Amino acid sequence: MEIKQIEPGFAASPQLSEEDVVRAAEAGYKTIICNRPDGEGSDQPPASVIAEAAERAGLSFRYLPVKPGAVTPEVTRAFAETLDGCKGPVLGYCRTGTRSATLWSLAHAPNLSPDAILQATSEAGYDLSGLSAQLAERFEGGSGTDRPETFDVVIVGGGAGGISAAASLLKRRPELQVAIVEPKEDHFYQPGWTLVGAGIFNQDQTRRRMADVIPDGVRWVRSAVASFLPDRNEVVLENAQRLAYRELVVSPGLKLDWGAVEGLSETLGKNGVTSNYRFDLAPYTWELVRNLKSGKAIFTQPPMPIKCAGAPQKVMYLSADHWRRTGRLDDIDVEFANAGAVLFGVKDYVPALMEYVKKYDATLSFNHNLIKVDGERKVATFRVNEGEETREVEKPFEMLHVTPPQTGLDFIKASPLADEAGWVAVDPDTLQHVRYPNVWGIGDGCSAPNAKTAAAVRKQAPVAAVNLLAHLDGKAPVARYDGYGSCPLTVERGKIVLAEFGYGGALKPSFPKWLLDGTKPTRRAWFLKERMLPPMYWHGMFKGREYLAEPNLKFEKIAAE
Repeated sequence: MEIKQIEPGFAASPQLSEEDVVRAAEAGYKTIICNRPDGEGSDQPPASVIAEAAERAGLSFRYLPVKPGAVTPEVTRAFAETLDGCKGPVLGYCRTGTRSATLWSLAHAPNLSPDAILQATSEAGYDLSGLSAQLAERFEGGSGTDRPETFDVVIVGGGAGGISAAASLLKRRPELQVAIVEPKEDHFYQPGWTLVGAGIFNQDQTRRRMADVIPDGVRWVRSAVASFLPDRNEVVLENAQRLAYRELVVSPGLKLDWGAVEGLSETLGKNGVTSNYRFDLAPYTWELVRNLKSGKAIFTQPPMPIKCAGAPQKVMYLSADHWRRTGRLDDIDVEFANAGAVLFGVKDYVPALMEYVKKYDATLSFNHNLIKVDGERKVATFRVNEGEETREVEKPFEMLHVTPPQTGLDFIKASPLADEAGWVAVDPDTLQHVRYPNVWGIGDGCSAPNAKTAAAVRKQAPVAAVNLLAHLDGKAPVARYDGYGSCPLTVERGKIVLAEFGYGGALKPSFPKWLLDGTKPTRRAWFLKERMLPPMYWHGMFKGREYLAEPNLKFEKIAAE
């Protein structure tokens, strides 16, 4: 929790925990205002829990929930009245602190100049410049009607997809007015977390400041999207600001649903439970691997789709390889518990992987879906499908690496852009939305049935950029995405099975077989993963340099099955 002081009597904060309430009391705050509705996030403690913690700490508590994008004049008045009736200093919190900072700004708009408000919130770390028109009208006695700021292209998401799309667009048309909507201050190279969990990469090698990776000429809107208004060509932000667009690119990623496994959130990062799917936990994976001397090590994989389908077994191979090299593998029982029925979805790569399963004497438990973790007892519970029957099985462990269930993001599911499964509904070839022609979806959050990997984004971004510009010019899409995805399967330290494939499992090798045979473990593929792909990501994809990713402009409709 980071408290960001806006004025002496008020500060804003992201979601509080019970421990944060104690720290707030120690810092001198007297009242806590909750601006986050209950149930907004799976890992969010109810307001009642924070209220009880506030009472124990001697603080007052007020509950004034505001849905993202619903900062109405009525809510603003209620917030101002609450502030007037509170003992200060006051700490307001929501998911990121933005809603609380927005409410403070609008509540003070009649009496403070827009410049003073925006300077105070900016110094606290909140970019509310999009509210300048509302603040000016309120200061001048107007109604504060929101006038949307307009861009040629609005991109939702500052991950690999959003930034790559912006770079590809500006490479082709530098004069475009482009905005990226992204609340996070840091960008992460997630493919590197597998190597962090194996002690090969340092954690900080996978993180850079968002401001340093967003392309020059792009406006960074530091906020979260609350909703989409595609019939009006607008998006609504968390602070109720609206952005208008001619074209929209939606690349928000997906939701890691930690809360879908009972007890998992409470024990992550302790009791031998870890996951390379989180930046802060990957070093704990390596700590567990280094220190484990004997016992059971379980690696889980949930039902598809998931981000990087090979990652759950990559960590198993690298861990087992370390135990083999240090002479401990005979004392460690390695198990891969997979909710699916096969080791890997593209059969051409399975023989090489099976050789390593045998080498590490790993047990493959298919149709095993993790449903519960008891960290204190060190017991994992799986639902096992056996034909039409199911049963539950408890498995004790010393180390448990969990890949969480993954779904579409909640704000996408609730939007008109979603398909029935909660993904951004796109044509799998053109990446154009199936209902809104000026909307494009790329990355993990779109419905195209490709592997959800950074390599897929590397191919998708140029296709979306070319087709978006064609549509902007009144033309039909001209580029096609063939479903390419890549999964460098780290089968041991120094060797990789480089899986490259497209729609339908068709092999899509980037190199001739004599140079690099992706169906076999090679040191060349490891060199590519460790030394070449990170700079290709930071200095290629993010700079509009489309190495091995030039879009196919010879468009022929293909079936994505």
